[in-house]
Amino acid sequence: MGLSVSSEPTASKLYVKETQCPYCSVQCKMTVEELAAPVPGQRRGEYTVQGVPNEASQGRLCVKGMNAHQHALSGQRLMHPLIRRNGELEPCSWKEAIQTIAERFQDLKDSYGADTVGVYGGGSLTNETAYLLGKFARVALGTKYIDYNGRFCMSAAASAGSKVFGMDRGLTFRLSDIPKAGCIVLAGTNIAECQPTLLPYFNQAKENGAFIIVIDPRKTATAAIADLHLQVKPGMDALLADTMMKVIMDAGLVNPHFIDERTHGYEQLIQGLADLQLEQAAQACGVDLALIRQAAMAYGEAETGMIMTARGVEQQTDGHMAVRHFLNLVLATGKIGREGCGYGAITGQGNGQGGREHGQKADQLPGYRSIENEADRAYVASVWGVDPASLPGKGVSAYEMIEKVHDQEIRALLVMGSNPVVSNPNVRLVEEGLRKLDFLIVADMFLSETARMADLVLPVTSYMENEGTLTNLEGRVLLREQGRPAPGETLDDWDILCQIAAQLGKAFYFEYDTAEDIFNELRVASRGGVADYYGITYERLRNGKGVYWPCSALEDQGEGLLFGERFAHPDGKAAFTFESSPGWNDISSEFPLILTNGRVLPHYLTGVQTHRSPALAARELENFVELHPATAARYRIHDGEWVEIQSTYGSFTVRSRIKDSIREDTLFVPMHWGGIQNVNRATRPELDPFCRMPGFKTAAVTIRPLRLVR
Repeated sequence: MGLSVSSEPTASKLYVKETQCPYCSVQCKMTVEELAAPVPGQRRGEYTVQGVPNEASQGRLCVKGMNAHQHALSGQRLMHPLIRRNGELEPCSWKEAIQTIAERFQDLKDSYGADTVGVYGGGSLTNETAYLLGKFARVALGTKYIDYNGRFCMSAAASAGSKVFGMDRGLTFRLSDIPKAGCIVLAGTNIAECQPTLLPYFNQAKENGAFIIVIDPRKTATAAIADLHLQVKPGMDALLADTMMKVIMDAGLVNPHFIDERTHGYEQLIQGLADLQLEQAAQACGVDLALIRQAAMAYGEAETGMIMTARGVEQQTDGHMAVRHFLNLVLATGKIGREGCGYGAITGQGNGQGGREHGQKADQLPGYRSIENEADRAYVASVWGVDPASLPGKGVSAYEMIEKVHDQEIRALLVMGSNPVVSNPNVRLVEEGLRKLDFLIVADMFLSETARMADLVLPVTSYMENEGTLTNLEGRVLLREQGRPAPGETLDDWDILCQIAAQLGKAFYFEYDTAEDIFNELRVASRGGVADYYGITYERLRNGKGVYWPCSALEDQGEGLLFGERFAHPDGKAAFTFESSPGWNDISSEFPLILTNGRVLPHYLTGVQTHRSPALAARELENFVELHPATAARYRIHDGEWVEIQSTYGSFTVRSRIKDSIREDTLFVPMHWGGIQNVNRATRPELDPFCRMPGFKTAAVTIRPLRLVR
């Protein structure tokens, strides 16, 4: 059954059946039932939330999912459009809001050209909205400038998978295959805090005898379950992978048959690693060679094995190459395309997978097609009913869009489902750029840090009110039906886009009555592409189990386990990577420490939603820096006191937490706070040359205590 809302006439009781958690990429199913309605001015409502058995989380929920309803029912929700008059945001009608957007966009386009307007999306939007946002930018606005915050999430793994396998999908295996792995390498991923409902899969693998290796500068909750923890120096992941590869080669643990039949480039890899000195490499990685050798032998000797990466490896200026070097291990040992084997990029955002498949990226058209490929352009244009020549070309990545805002090449920006003031690196430039805009529109549920700077704020529906599909980390497409009526004057994101398009005179191209109408067009637009959704329908999804992509026909079940017989390149073979990666080591006497960042269990992304949940906010009220006791002693920092962390790009202020679970040369700060506690005030703007991922995980900094000087 789908979601429904039933109400008792006297009690106005809320019952939401089978909604989905809006947070991480597992997309757990759940029900929300109101036990007692809220009494104005006296107390909050009382609710019970239960997990629903499903193929991914098997009915489990984490603390975020259990309390997600709190932000959706928050009194801080935006209920009416807001327009800035005389420097202040005040309510306005939807008619005025839509007319203002269309007029301002048209005026700016007339004065400066179509590319003066930019569109900035998000990885938590439904597939339908993500698809429509790409179409809106290219057809309604005619701008090449569209990208999204998923650029900061999955772009390194996505580009690496495309280069090596010919396809990017988060997991090449099914979640149910994890307990069948004999060895599991978790590189730069803290599943216990970021995707906690998946942890039982790994516990089951351990019970089955799996050897688990965690690669992380910190001893995280995930590292605590590991048989071996490699506490790598931030920025040296690619070299660590090469060192493991060299050990496996020297030990004769490669799979010659798989290499010969299903790959190319192995001979060049041998040559590329010929001069690698293991002792020096291990020293550069900050890990004892004996431990690296133990990890390599465990993975190489195992009959089945998996390697999974996440932002710890990927959010670096060599993240693309670092992932590819880990994929060398997968290919050399032949551990892919069969049960208990494969590679997985642990997606962060709720629709981080689907959100990058259907046109939000600067270089992309629906179905993972390329906007620079003439055949792809012609096909999508035929679906949209436009001339292929009218489609703009390739734009730039999310951070580069902000640079163009700062340079006033982009003079108007529509932000939907994102909070770039907090999530981008080099925040000072971001704030300066947004202040220069002639017109900033933000569509959000709350007055986020970015929304506070806007000229127009548009209130949108929450996960319980917004129907649509999302694609979880294993490539399973799921349907989240509407669970309750939209409150106040909130509208679905896609509805807002249709209304703006109509006001711009493009109504013909945006005539949809429901999200399902959009999905049916998406199915056709993706048909024949790498991410083929054509065989997936709402009716098929209403059983709650979901369908894997690629799924090219209604009778297909989709592919959960990829690459059993061939890879997605035209020749069917995967490609080894033999180019070296220098890593990162830019610390100095002035900035001698390495700043890295990440997540904590109660919060999500920039905290716009989780900070509005009392149960979650209470678990972590403020940001902090985790530092080693020896580092704290060196800088005369006491546990719990306020400190300032500074790089060449800026500084921020947080409270200290002294722990011996982190490297002495490393500081860890969560990413969920804005303002003076925003870690991105000190992160660097350099980008990966392949995927344009910023180097969030490595910045040279210094630290000092903040004490009153008497």
